Amino acid sequence: MKYLLSLYLWFVLFTYSIFFLIFAIIVSYIFPSKKYTPWLQKLLRFIFTILFIKVEVEGSENISPNKTYLFMANHVSLFDIPMLGGFIPGFVRGVEANRQHAWPLYGWAMRRLGNIPIDRKNIFGSLNSISITEDILADGKSMIILPEGHRTMDGELRQFKSLPFHLSKKAGVEIIPIGLSGLYNLKNKNSWVINPGSVKIKFGIPIPVEIIQQLPTKELRDKVREEIKGLIEYE
Repeated sequence: MKYLLSLYLWFVLFTYSIFFLIFAIIVSYIFPSKKYTPWLQKLLRFIFTILFIKVEVEGSENISPNKTYLFMANHVSLFDIPMLGGFIPGFVRGVEANRQHAWPLYGWAMRRLGNIPIDRKNIFGSLNSISITEDILADGKSMIILPEGHRTMDGELRQFKSLPFHLSKKAGVEIIPIGLSGLYNLKNKNSWVINPGSVKIKFGIPIPVEIIQQLPTKELRDKVREEIKGLIEYE
């Protein structure tokens, strides 16, 4: 039964995703990004409704709508991106693997929306992507980075890359740690099965710029990892 349900949910997800991507491309040519972003966020949240997934949000009061942040979260599932994009308050864009920008339709939409591709296998390409991200943050637009770099294979938090924390020290904005819970059971990298249920996105307390500047890069990396780990609710 769960396999039949998963097939149905994949069909619904694929169909809705095509609609969403086409809609995103069209509105990106007609309206300014801060005008159409709230519409896209509502559509991203609706994905979870049509897939029978209940999303709990905690800690959103920690986010000021008028401030620029660097959001960092654990990387669990293909549902991470719509969850972060749909439930982080305010205007936000993300850094994602460059191979995804080569996908038909999806890549076009992400480029139009302003997401930044990063080549994790090329240090020079990675540095260029980080430099672009720094410029976007300096322009007052919040960004999302998943510092593990890859999805977890066993549900446990992986080690963090150091490059995002070099960025955070140069950017001069607060870091907001985010814990995503329940997504490994929902859909993990080892299985094609989708298991509808409850998931949670939990926002931590912002890490002040003063702390970011004071800590060496490795200590900052380890601190953020511990903050995120403390926000994840393991089952």
